[in-house]
Amino acid sequence: MMRDTFLPFAKPSISEEAIAEVVDSLRSGWLTTGPKLQKFESMLQSYVNAPHALCLSSATAGLQLALMALNLQPEDEVITTPMTFAATLNVIEMVGATVKLVDVSKDTYNIDVEQIKSAITPKTKAIMPVHFAGLPVDLDPIYDLAEKHGLYVIEDAAHAIGAEYKGKKIGSFGDIQVFSFHPNKNMTTGEGGCVITRDDQIAKHIMLTRFHGMDREAWNRFGKSGSAHYQIVYPGFKYNMMDLQAALGIHQLPLLDEFIQKRTQLANRYLDKLQGFDYLILPKEPAYEHKHAWHLFAPMVNPAKTDLTRDQFMQKLKSMNIGCGIHYEAAHLYPYYADKYGFKEGDFPNAEFIGKHVISLPLFPDMTETEQDEVIDALTCIFENKD
Repeated sequence: MMRDTFLPFAKPSISEEAIAEVVDSLRSGWLTTGPKLQKFESMLQSYVNAPHALCLSSATAGLQLALMALNLQPEDEVITTPMTFAATLNVIEMVGATVKLVDVSKDTYNIDVEQIKSAITPKTKAIMPVHFAGLPVDLDPIYDLAEKHGLYVIEDAAHAIGAEYKGKKIGSFGDIQVFSFHPNKNMTTGEGGCVITRDDQIAKHIMLTRFHGMDREAWNRFGKSGSAHYQIVYPGFKYNMMDLQAALGIHQLPLLDEFIQKRTQLANRYLDKLQGFDYLILPKEPAYEHKHAWHLFAPMVNPAKTDLTRDQFMQKLKSMNIGCGIHYEAAHLYPYYADKYGFKEGDFPNAEFIGKHVISLPLFPDMTETEQDEVIDALTCIFENKD
């Protein structure tokens, strides 16, 4: 069997209202940071119930500026996980700090909280957990450790806007959270990200560094009531989000919970229909109360049940017009990190096992049950050698 058209593993849901909003921005002549961004940031503040929501060109920029706001020194350590996109580690390097890695749980792919304890040293300044695939990390023990040792927690919540931990939205509590609005995420602004914080000083620092260190942004300088004069009060970057992007965001955010509900229905349907399908190791959820955002549905190819490698499986899926992804290969084995820190195979065995066997199957709000059944049928064909 093969589909007539290619089924992507991810696809954004863009409404006609959002398209009209983008067109309105184009026609207005105001394309860059302006009133629509202010509206979008205000909506985000309300959604997560936080005083500061600072949008940027990417979640990577958000993680970098959040780390910079801590004034880290070269030997300062940031604890994070190797089971993540390379950006999580890259930003630690970019600010001149030291990467300190902790392995993950093979069940949830999230950082092993117990191992964080032994990784903390006098040089540790922050913990950066990753809410993998939209599944919240067990945050209470992490914040307990942070309070005990005087550390900041920067949550890499790139996958997790709309997720909840013990009845509270990710972003509604804690130190710093960073969301992504990339096209394959649960909501999108094309590209873009956002930093959430309750710390006024951190918010002020990020506000300055996201746009050249100017004491006022373009809307305040070129608007009717604005002044064209500005001061540079800190050396900053050009990480601002445009109104063109925010135009999408102000229509995506009200639909986010509906998107997550649809993703959850599809994820549960995968779990139900693949129960007992031993060729795959299905993702598991922890016992603590949570709401999974289901950014990804990422099982693992079970090497105990098939000689087929993950990459061979991916190729067969694609030959049947079904898209898939790898999220992620273990980051400590990339040449840069292996060379700099001496990381090698065996250092973080759970992350390495996941990285060799994980595959992201199609999951997006507009995906139909018929399309999902085609994916499941393809799995049966591939692993059971059926035509």
